[in-house]
Amino acid sequence: MNKVLQNYGSIIWLLVGISVGSLIGIFYPNAVAVLKPVGDIFLNLLFVSVIPLLFFAISSSIANIEDSKTLGKTISVMTIVFIATIVIAAICTILGLWAFPVTAIQDSNALVDALPSNPEDSWGDRIVRFLSVDEFGNLLSRKSILAFVIFSLLVGVATRRSGEMGRQFTQFLNAGNKVMENLLTLIMKAGPVGLGAYFAFQVKTLGPELFGFYAKPLGFYYAFGLIFFIIIFSVYAFLAKGSHGVSSYWKHNIAPSLTALSTCSSLATLPANLLAAKRIGIPHNIASIVIPLGNTLYKNGSAISSILKIYVAFSILNWDFFEPSTLITAVGITVLVSMVAGGIPNGGFIGEMLMISIYGIPNEAVPSILIIGALVDPLATVLNATGDTVAAMLVTRFSGEKFETESVEA
Repeated sequence: MNKVLQNYGSIIWLLVGISVGSLIGIFYPNAVAVLKPVGDIFLNLLFVSVIPLLFFAISSSIANIEDSKTLGKTISVMTIVFIATIVIAAICTILGLWAFPVTAIQDSNALVDALPSNPEDSWGDRIVRFLSVDEFGNLLSRKSILAFVIFSLLVGVATRRSGEMGRQFTQFLNAGNKVMENLLTLIMKAGPVGLGAYFAFQVKTLGPELFGFYAKPLGFYYAFGLIFFIIIFSVYAFLAKGSHGVSSYWKHNIAPSLTALSTCSSLATLPANLLAAKRIGIPHNIASIVIPLGNTLYKNGSAISSILKIYVAFSILNWDFFEPSTLITAVGITVLVSMVAGGIPNGGFIGEMLMISIYGIPNEAVPSILIIGALVDPLATVLNATGDTVAAMLVTRFSGEKFETESVEA
């Protein structure tokens, strides 16, 4: 019990902060003017940390991939599997929200009034603005994060091609990545206070209707996520290894699932996943590549959460989420978030930054999305972590490798 409380301590404290902030917003609305600057400082700390965090996380991840023909083939198939299944998760979530819409807040004039009134750009202008900037200094703005992601990927590729000097630079990237992970962890320790202060502001602005609004998206995530976990993962296992693959996957996926649920950590689930892969019969050369990389780059739970967060933001602002260009952009953001930010502690924050950059969402809507991301973390971790094993099964199937004999070890 102590271990469970320790693992979920951050979520519990976050709930305490939100609850206190909500009560202040309801019963002491005059105090909100004093508290809101505290929330603004917290958000600003997150905003200024995201650029170096992204650079080191992405560049070091690419730089540490070693090159070989076998590795190249496995990574090619793995990439296709990762992207295709993340897109499937995003589309299924969109269909789920269309069939079972979450009721939006009725009165959000205060947030809508905060929106900038920019003229409409052509698609060509948007593509240029999202994918590139005209000066290096502009890369350091959170408004240009998509361009910065591409730049960081290219730096990682260039590092791999730089021989001995590249290996020295890789050590620098790895060290920087570790430092930035710890920095974000330190900042997020202030989350209960910062988000609680901002939540007090939202309660005062939008009223108690917020509580019903949060309950419905969370209810949708847990119901939909559980259905997705059981049905879609079973379909993937069947495609990889037939009916025997389904029974084998679920037989050996119990320990990883419980590990993910109890630790809320995909990294902590990695050893259990590798053992499960061996028992399922996934070849070692596949499992040793796909599962460790998937631990960082492949996040089904984050994909579902990303779509839900965008939907929630649009609901708060009374925007049309189901407009075709919005849906296409949402799927694109989801792929980036799921395959780039997965290895970063609190990496779902990157999704909010991309949302703000691409959709022009005002900062006032960000805390609501952060709160949902924190509250869905247990099931999201289960989906993120255990999806790595079923992805390795698919990579084995589509790369032409043969499954080994299933282990009967306990």
